[in-house]
Amino acid sequence: MRLLLGITGSFLAIIGFAVLLETPKKYLFHAGIVGAIGGGVYLYCTQCGTSVVPASFLSALAIAFTSHTFARIFKAPVTVFLIAGILPTVPGAGMYRTVYYIIANDRGKCAYYLLQTLEIAAMIALAIFIVDTLFKIRLPLSRKDG
Repeated sequence: MRLLLGITGSFLAIIGFAVLLETPKKYLFHAGIVGAIGGGVYLYCTQCGTSVVPASFLSALAIAFTSHTFARIFKAPVTVFLIAGILPTVPGAGMYRTVYYIIANDRGKCAYYLLQTLEIAAMIALAIFIVDTLFKIRLPLSRKDG
């Protein structure tokens, strides 16, 4: 039940965020689906005991793959789906905790959350890079065959 609520919350949050980003109205629902998939993968991984860094990587892989797929299906830029859809994976809480522990003068916890936040950001970037590269390699092959 918690997973279903998380997926629904991700879907609604992404639609709201996509409105703020001025995503075209015809793509709002699809951007919400991308965010729901990413949020669902992240929540499922963390519920299965996976650490937040690999869970963020897997979530970002799912988001990037879905964004590229939707971009090709709906003939839209990948960023229409990717920018809004990546929101559930962005380590906002880690950034908040880092600043909080700087202010609280707790260097140990500050360093821990800073390192974790940087690792998550790196995993997001790596996942997007991997999927983008795979789609760029695969796309020319499909053009030659078709």
